[in-house]
Amino acid sequence: MATTAGTPGTPSVLRAMNDRAALDLLVAHGPLTRTRIGELTGLSKPTASQLLTRLESAGLVRTKGSESGRPGPNALLYEIEPGAAHVAALAVGHTGISAVVADITGTVVGTARVEAEAVAEDVRGRTAQLVAEAVDGALREAGLGHEQVHGAVIGTPGAIDPHSGELRYAPHLPGWHSRTLHSELADVLGTPVTIENDVNLAAIAEQYEGAAQDHDDYVLAWVDRGVGAAIVLGGTLLRGSTGGAGEIGYMPLPGAPLARGGEGATAGDDGGGGLQSLVSAPAVSALAGGLPLAEALAVEEVRAETARRLATGLAAVVAVVDPELIVLSGRVAQAGGEPLRQQVEAELTGLALPRPLLRISDLRGDPILTGALRSALTQARDTVFDTA
Repeated sequence: MATTAGTPGTPSVLRAMNDRAALDLLVAHGPLTRTRIGELTGLSKPTASQLLTRLESAGLVRTKGSESGRPGPNALLYEIEPGAAHVAALAVGHTGISAVVADITGTVVGTARVEAEAVAEDVRGRTAQLVAEAVDGALREAGLGHEQVHGAVIGTPGAIDPHSGELRYAPHLPGWHSRTLHSELADVLGTPVTIENDVNLAAIAEQYEGAAQDHDDYVLAWVDRGVGAAIVLGGTLLRGSTGGAGEIGYMPLPGAPLARGGEGATAGDDGGGGLQSLVSAPAVSALAGGLPLAEALAVEEVRAETARRLATGLAAVVAVVDPELIVLSGRVAQAGGEPLRQQVEAELTGLALPRPLLRISDLRGDPILTGALRSALTQARDTVFDTA
């Protein structure tokens, strides 16, 4: 029986698979010659030539000079066409909204920021406009229009409930709780939008280019103004039935008031109870009599007590999910540095079995924004690189 176009195993599907393999290689390695692409994909020289001609005609690759220094004629180098697509990535926090626009290779071409005052004054109905302001600023810097953006990923505290579509676990962002927010953002930006938990995005950043590379089972513990965790098992983020997996800021611990009264009582804000009331940046500063965070964690007694509290919370996570690795991130982790990591590790040794590796994030820049960009690029490439 003859197969139809699009059936697995047909020439069109095999061509699309080969196209994607070559594009992924160019993303990973940068400019390559036709010969090298053939070697890495296992394709013959004629097939590799046809593939590159096809991708060049589709506007997905371009030539970039030639390879020199070898005997014989110089071979043309091929690379991803940067303008094939652009994406936007945003990070929302209590200090403001940061936005970047990047081309399909991941090169950032525009940045912008809406400062804290505008976010603090945000009310329902203005949220989409504030996001649009941030994206518009990045697009202006890049010299691009909205029609050139193929998708946007927004990192925000809390999580979108998959059943209601409402943002939960972020009481300090009242303007983000509309059930129609997702569609409002897509309309104002003119592109598909994904709203993702900020700590989950920080974990994605660690997996791509940080401390969690080569690990499929790990926990990213975010210890900042808010406290949360991202749990990755088998290389997949654990989200939970309402998107709340990893909201360890709510975790009840000895010495902490209970986080009663629902979401408005705790995580994502400075007050409330649970683990966050013990180890957040404001809590650590309060422990040192109001000293700035870095100064507070330079005091041995404060650092030791913070490590004890943090280890107690992490021990509960370790007992449940048994990760290979825990990555400490956020301002508390960065301010405490290696001395804090060592003390948390020592405390965990007496509290938890098994005992995972423990590392401090060494990512530069905003890990939430980095993760949002990585996520946006993955989504865009899945669409743009599909030549079937």
